[in-house]
Amino acid sequence: MTFSFTGLSAFPITPMHQAAPDEARFATLITRLVDAKVDSIGALGSTGSYAFLTRNEREKIARLAVQHAGTTPVLVSIGAINLRDTLLLAEDAQKAGVKALLLPPMSYFPLRDEEVFTLYETVNKHISIPLVVYDTPGTTQFHFSDALMQRICELPHVRSIKLPSGSPTAEEATARMQRLLPTLPKSISPGISGDPTAASALMQGARIWYSEWGGLFPHLARQLTDAALAGQKDEVARINAIFTPFWEMSARYGGSLRVIASAAEIMGLAGADALPSPLQKISQNDMEKLASLIKTHQPS
Repeated sequence: MTFSFTGLSAFPITPMHQAAPDEARFATLITRLVDAKVDSIGALGSTGSYAFLTRNEREKIARLAVQHAGTTPVLVSIGAINLRDTLLLAEDAQKAGVKALLLPPMSYFPLRDEEVFTLYETVNKHISIPLVVYDTPGTTQFHFSDALMQRICELPHVRSIKLPSGSPTAEEATARMQRLLPTLPKSISPGISGDPTAASALMQGARIWYSEWGGLFPHLARQLTDAALAGQKDEVARINAIFTPFWEMSARYGGSLRVIASAAEIMGLAGADALPSPLQKISQNDMEKLASLIKTHQPS
């Protein structure tokens, strides 16, 4: 199946065990996403701990994702500190059978616009499948200008942009998306991340939700995606209310990974050592609150 860049793209964690990817539990997470009929699977995103894994581990996880996804298309991140490794990761991912690649502009030193363009231009020349521009200033500390985004989107393999829907605020992010859309090629599918404001973005022009919590609660995320794309505001509000306490806890921990991994542990989908070192799980008090939330709402 080709990658349509619409609907729900669910990003699961890569659960760890004894400092290595827990392949059996990862396969279970992928199967859950397929059963929930997500539109695509984003393995090895930020929530999937790509930056903490070796090249061999990332290749193995990419192959596992494709193997267990069946006809559901898979995309993976090929982000790395240097271009050499990025190209090797792109080659590995294509050989594994993924349908699209996700590229954030990673660097130890702050990058300039021309350096970022050169990164995407070079990768574009070395791949044969679609590329998603990953705008994630919270982790890369790089902010795409409108002019740079427009220039990158002219590259032939670029098919989607993954914009943060709440950065710096939801209103400003939505305004930015609506400002960008008329200037981009028609082939570009506007995508959104930042779960708390994603539904609003979907109702205002975004076509695909790249979802973190959708990797653990795919049925609920599927319902929210469908309601948002159909403009069903009351249903969106109802589902958002279920998600909100999970999102709020994620915000307190500076991102979703720690909280999602802890929720997966509570649900029996990951072990107690699911996070890559040196990341640590949430506090015991928050574990108890999280367990209560899961028991109350029974999200799946």
